[in-house]
Amino acid sequence: MTEARQHKLENVLNKRQANLTVVLENVNDPHNVSAVMRTCDAVGIQDIYILNTYIPPPKKWGFKSSRSASKWLTVHSFDDREKCMSVLKKNYCSIFAACLIPGAAPLYSMDLAKSIALVFGNEKDGVSEEMKTCVDGFFKIPQVGIIESLNISVACAVTLYEAFRQRDAQKLYDLPSLKNDQINLLMEKWGMTDPGE
Repeated sequence: MTEARQHKLENVLNKRQANLTVVLENVNDPHNVSAVMRTCDAVGIQDIYILNTYIPPPKKWGFKSSRSASKWLTVHSFDDREKCMSVLKKNYCSIFAACLIPGAAPLYSMDLAKSIALVFGNEKDGVSEEMKTCVDGFFKIPQVGIIESLNISVACAVTLYEAFRQRDAQKLYDLPSLKNDQINLLMEKWGMTDPGE
């Protein structure tokens, strides 16, 4: 590994946010998943959770959308909601789902600098009724148009960049938040990955 490449990887890992994640529940289109992964990488998310309870997980993500972002993320796949939620509750202080229901908090009123998992649901049906009983609360992206919802990858990008804005303002990207053993494992893995693939 060249010195320049090592410096680049270390810089990226030192900005990863250990206490921020995205959960995708039964998202159908692999290109949507891939687009979300690319945004996660861009804002410093390392761990992403994919929950498929009634659709099979795709064999691979859409390459053009992700630019191989999945290679730089730690993807946790589940087909059991209870197991997924157990892991999330262990690793994050709160779990909020994007949902257009009365009482959902406007995105810009939320504290996204704290430890939080953000759940996004299926393109057609949104977050499942079962998932709604598992989360701590709901949020929505303020809109004034006729169409009430955004494409899932767009909604996720809007949400994550608000999280980025809040975290950057509090200088949370200035200090590493991943554990040393995780950083070392990722450095070893990434060092053997072709950045052009």
